[in-house]
Amino acid sequence: MADAAARGTISQLWRYPASSLAGERQHAIEVGSRTVDGDRLFGLVDATSGEIARPDREAKWHKVPLIRTRLSNARELEVAVPGGGWLAAPGAESDRAISAFLGFAASIRPFRQDDAAPDYAGPLTAERYVKTPIHLLTTASLARLKTLHPEGAADPRRFRPNIVIDMAPVEGSFPETEWVGRKLAIGDLLLTVSEPCRRCGFTIIAQDGFDADPGILRNLVRHNAHNLGVYCTVDRPARIEVGATMRFV
Repeated sequence: MADAAARGTISQLWRYPASSLAGERQHAIEVGSRTVDGDRLFGLVDATSGEIARPDREAKWHKVPLIRTRLSNARELEVAVPGGGWLAAPGAESDRAISAFLGFAASIRPFRQDDAAPDYAGPLTAERYVKTPIHLLTTASLARLKTLHPEGAADPRRFRPNIVIDMAPVEGSFPETEWVGRKLAIGDLLLTVSEPCRRCGFTIIAQDGFDADPGILRNLVRHNAHNLGVYCTVDRPARIEVGATMRFV
């Protein structure tokens, strides 16, 4: 049985229809056994080389997280560059807008044919890495980072979680880092915390509302072995909503 006392509640839910581009905040998400529904279906590539976007490593990709994404009711991707309207993607018009924004030829491509629109006949691209089903982050860890780096913006968007759990700060601790191996119940969803989430250079990049900040990663390296948040595997899939409680099992 789950512990009687709730340890926190869901304050934010996110999915990321296209890797490295801005995420889409949700009131509810469907969590399957392998991934969140609608999560990381597309990639952005250099149209000349086929290289997939790497904002964590190359400056030419640093503006990519400013490109917004959403899935339509028909589960088709739409993107918007700053100052522009929503455009269907993949498509020539959206590729032109993204290329103009980045300053070089770039293209949105699906990872799998099944995720593209029925009439899509363009190329696919390979996923950059094998993702763990769920990335969970607590406000307690964000509060700890803010204590260590008060001048910085400890915004969840830097870290691209699927689930943000609102819980009281734990003095001197990034609490979920200590949960590896434990099981969590969130509503009807059952998860096992599998490993800490090792952070990369993506966390320091500017996004809408906050500037580039190397101090974010520097403090995580110094005080939490590069880590913030945890990855989880799914023991029991379920739909979860903002406000659902989290308990240890």
